[in-house]
Amino acid sequence: METSVTTKKGQIVIPRKYRRKYGIAPGTKIGFIEKDGNLIIKALNKEYFESLAGWLKEGDLLEELAKEKKIEREL
Repeated sequence: METSVTTKKGQIVIPRKYRRKYGIAPGTKIGFIEKDGNLIIKALNKEYFESLAGWLKEGDLLEELAKEKKIEREL
């Protein structure tokens, strides 16, 4: 396990090994997820967003939009 120490401003240094492995470059946005009492740090880079492709099935999305449009017309 590698460790890091927080600064007065709450900043930490991500070890080089992990920056390289996960493609974290200067300016990369980082997400913080709290789950089951743990803090998960996630790089919000190109690979992360590509992994979300296909998460919603296209048919489901179109069906939901059609339902919303129907409700709007009825109002």
